Amino acid sequence: MSDNRSVHQSNYRGWLYKWTNYLRGYQKRWFVLQNGLLSYYRNQAEMAHTCRGTINLANAYIHTEDANTIVISNSGTHTFYLKATSEVERQKWVTALELAKADAIKLSDPGDSDEEVEPEPNKNELQNMVKTLTAKLEDMNTCNDLIAKHGTGLQRALTEVESMDSPSEAGSKLKVINERATMFRITTNAMINACGEYLDVAQTQVKRLQKIVNYEHEQRMKLEEMVEQLAKEQVTLETKAKQSMGHGLAKKGPPGSDEEDFFDALDYQAEEFEVALPHNQPKHRRTDSNISFDSQADERSSDLSSEAEESEGQEARVYSHKSKQGSPKQATASVKSQLKRNANSDSKRNGETQLVAAKAPRVPSGGRVRRAVIPPKPNYSLNLWSIMKNCIGKDLSKIPMPVNFSEPLSMLQRLTEEFEYADCLDRAAACEDSAEQLVHVAAFTISAYSTTINRTTKPFNPLLGETYECDRTDDLGWKSFAEQVSHHPPTASQFTEGNGWTMWQEFTMGSKFRGKYLQIIPLGIAHLVFKKSGNHYTWRKVTTTVHNIIVGKLWVDNHGEMDISNHRNGDKCHLKYSAYSYFSREIPRKVTGVVADKEGNAKWVLTGTWDKRMEAAKVVHIDESNKGKPVFETGAHVCIWEKRPLPPGSDRMYNFTSLAITLNEPEEGVAPTDSRLRPDQRAMEEGRWDDANKLKQELEEKQRAARKKREAEMEEASKRGETIKGYQPIWFEMKTDPVTGSPIHVYKGKYWDCKEKSDWSSCPPIFL
Repeated sequence: MSDNRSVHQSNYRGWLYKWTNYLRGYQKRWFVLQNGLLSYYRNQAEMAHTCRGTINLANAYIHTEDANTIVISNSGTHTFYLKATSEVERQKWVTALELAKADAIKLSDPGDSDEEVEPEPNKNELQNMVKTLTAKLEDMNTCNDLIAKHGTGLQRALTEVESMDSPSEAGSKLKVINERATMFRITTNAMINACGEYLDVAQTQVKRLQKIVNYEHEQRMKLEEMVEQLAKEQVTLETKAKQSMGHGLAKKGPPGSDEEDFFDALDYQAEEFEVALPHNQPKHRRTDSNISFDSQADERSSDLSSEAEESEGQEARVYSHKSKQGSPKQATASVKSQLKRNANSDSKRNGETQLVAAKAPRVPSGGRVRRAVIPPKPNYSLNLWSIMKNCIGKDLSKIPMPVNFSEPLSMLQRLTEEFEYADCLDRAAACEDSAEQLVHVAAFTISAYSTTINRTTKPFNPLLGETYECDRTDDLGWKSFAEQVSHHPPTASQFTEGNGWTMWQEFTMGSKFRGKYLQIIPLGIAHLVFKKSGNHYTWRKVTTTVHNIIVGKLWVDNHGEMDISNHRNGDKCHLKYSAYSYFSREIPRKVTGVVADKEGNAKWVLTGTWDKRMEAAKVVHIDESNKGKPVFETGAHVCIWEKRPLPPGSDRMYNFTSLAITLNEPEEGVAPTDSRLRPDQRAMEEGRWDDANKLKQELEEKQRAARKKREAEMEEASKRGETIKGYQPIWFEMKTDPVTGSPIHVYKGKYWDCKEKSDWSSCPPIFL
């Protein structure tokens, strides 16, 4: 290998083995090190069209674990686990990587940081800058005059010497020539120094001047945007005022006539809002284009990145009559009145259908009485910054955290908590129309986020092989089972059965912590099948962000776009979770959506918030005369989901819902790997946080020891030429999803039979 650093940085490449996942292990990949970036491809031919992943070495950590292994981590967003064929080859790569990192750091210009210069201009400072440059320019002009004066004198003295005939006369003039030459040299040096000072001052201030110009340009652009937004809002307000005035003229008809169900302006109001239309491609889009995923999901990240790079979908304007009354009963009455108003204009095929309004789930008269309270949360003081400052830029799933940041539930139980409003799926199962069914499915997906509004604590990371069962068939009509099937990356699989529906999902995530906020990016896909209709729906979750990690009150926001696809008939529902902004006039935590058929014809419009309630309205007319955004005219809104109030004293119980309070309740007959039996989680729920932290550390050390033992066995088998599979889940198995084509852990269907027989022989001893 050459000692030329530029060669190391820009033109070093070769084969390395890269860790992909426990199923595939290390796979041979072609790596290219160029311009401070390390990229890899499946083979050399892919260099012309497809890059599988890239990591920037400027802020990367490079270290070795054994004779052949190299680990490269880039602020927690990317981590490459690489293996060379020999120790010599590994050392060559490490040397090249370190040199490339050093060159990349040198190439980065620290002067571009916004923190070095205040963005707001200072008029006094600008005046002082001009005065300084003017003074330096005057010094240069003075030096120039002196150079011209002494140069002329020196030239005159030399001319006089040339015109003299005798050497004795010329010798008398040498003293004068030396004096004039000395003065010329002094003034020349002074001129050089003045030019250097002027150049230094100008170079020092040029970046400051550029940033001041940029700041003024940004302020002007913001002002122009504000003026444009104000103009649009004025037009919208004028339009609403005209519509309200026109609608307020409606009068009630005589008793007994069809007009008696009309609502006047006091009971009914017009509403306009915009919704994002479903995309043409039947994909599960995610709009957070700045997200980078862990290396363990690199085979799927390329697909997600390509989807994120697609152009944004079109939007439509919705004009609807929204009832001011809040109850589902009144909303249903509004639908009836709207049906009567449109009976003469709509055909039977396109007429309104009465949507089943949301209602409270059934409560059994007998059966098991479940707990309604848990021990209150202790008041433990904790220096948050002293712990979190070392986590910036790292993947939080790999960092051991004290229970002080947690809640006494595991991630498996949090997944189960998503079925708090499973009655939405029960109503969906009863629907004959697929579009109407999709409305209730969308309501269920949104309701899963309602429990996150006040839940700023993190659940326990499940141990590998940890399980959780929740049988609520007697009162809620569903039962669920989940297992932690992978540790790196952490992945949980869940299977749930309800009244006429079956749902399964695989949950894994990437995380991004930048000091002020923490982002959680789900990567798994959820499946839902209705037995009666055979409709098969899939979707991905949106991004969750926790703000004010260091200073201020913690608050949670869910944002992004979600596509719910019906793989049987092509129906789609596109939901947009609007990110919260201090400068937006939109309702906080707003969600809008459109349900469309296979041809893209809008059927239903959804609007509301993910923390309170959602409403749906039937699209009765579409005006496409506007070349820009189409206009949807809808009927009245019906409440399809509404959040139930939290139990009394929930603020002292981690803001748990009634269902969450019961999830960790001790129960007999569960598997020995069930989350209820986890000792550190139980100690935390009982208020023994010091004991919980000690137990948590012991469990994690035991898990690390088990992982090292498995890796050693796999390495020994590899040396013998044998092939040993990595960790295999007990209740799930890896298969290829026939719908999405991606690998997924599928439920084997044996857990409840084993529970009935009390046969737990296959469960490993994962707890202490």
